[in-house]
Amino acid sequence: MITTDIAIVGAGPVALFAIFEAGLLKMRCHLIDYLPQVGGQLSEIYPKKPIYDIPGFPSIIAQDLVENLVKQAEPFHPGYTLGERIEVLEKRGERDFLLTTNLGTQIQAKVVVIAGGLGCFEPRKPEVEGLTKFENGKGINYMIIDPEKYRNQKMVISGGGDSALDWAIFLADVCAELTLVHRSESFRGAPDSVNKVMKLAEDGKIKLHLNTVLNSVAGNEKLESVTMTHSKTNEQTVISTDHLIPLFGLSPKLGPIENWGLNIDKNAIEVNTDDYSTNIDGVYAIGDINTYKNKLKLILCGFHESALMAHSAYKYMNPGVKYTMKYTTVQGVNEF
Repeated sequence: MITTDIAIVGAGPVALFAIFEAGLLKMRCHLIDYLPQVGGQLSEIYPKKPIYDIPGFPSIIAQDLVENLVKQAEPFHPGYTLGERIEVLEKRGERDFLLTTNLGTQIQAKVVVIAGGLGCFEPRKPEVEGLTKFENGKGINYMIIDPEKYRNQKMVISGGGDSALDWAIFLADVCAELTLVHRSESFRGAPDSVNKVMKLAEDGKIKLHLNTVLNSVAGNEKLESVTMTHSKTNEQTVISTDHLIPLFGLSPKLGPIENWGLNIDKNAIEVNTDDYSTNIDGVYAIGDINTYKNKLKLILCGFHESALMAHSAYKYMNPGVKYTMKYTTVQGVNEF
């Protein structure tokens, strides 16, 4: 059996930063994640995607951020159980939890932190004729793992959120020809990204089709073309392409977490914003998996939640012990 101070369910960026915040308070962490590597969605879905809203980094590649967070956590010697999913959470005493994975691994902890991102997730697929025929390496993917795969290739990206915009910007100089298709004339993404995409279209670096929906895809052994229709004129257009990337977000599922007795609202865990605690004493939820009024699903907000959670967890684990916060510029980062 693995014994630790804090068991963290999930190993994404917010979970990794929680190791650091807990370590400053001399609390040891053990992370459990169903994915085979740390990094969560950053590593699994878009490791090469640039991120623009991390303080101090005008731009940072997702996997680089993960590696930096792992390095930042190293002085506190966290433990990892990867490729396993927590199935059962039991509270056996006031400060005693037992977590059991699908493979039978057991972790005993004084505090549990759920940082599982969106939980178990799968991509939302548009209703496009012939879509499944060209999945699995034949031209249609729902995430971009390695952008170099698309160098000097023809690509169609469909979507209107941040992912579609960010990838269109990043791949404009990678692909031989890039087309962005969106069913509306307005985007859901960051205004700055929208402006950049519009400028790329004006400069002829990408082709932009607004108020347009995908109808069907065609090809022989691999994808060769995409057919789409303008929603206002009903004009149909056929585009020759090597790749189609529909980016319509993810469909989240909580999985076993639903059965742990937590207060759930729309596939997210309700928390107290004083410290991001749940309705179960000693259990916290941070990052995209929690919900509260004015919640923003941003990594930097998850970092803030990690810090408040750690200080609350320390008080929970050490009742009556007075703690005076000291800045890292004063006390440094001390291993244990």
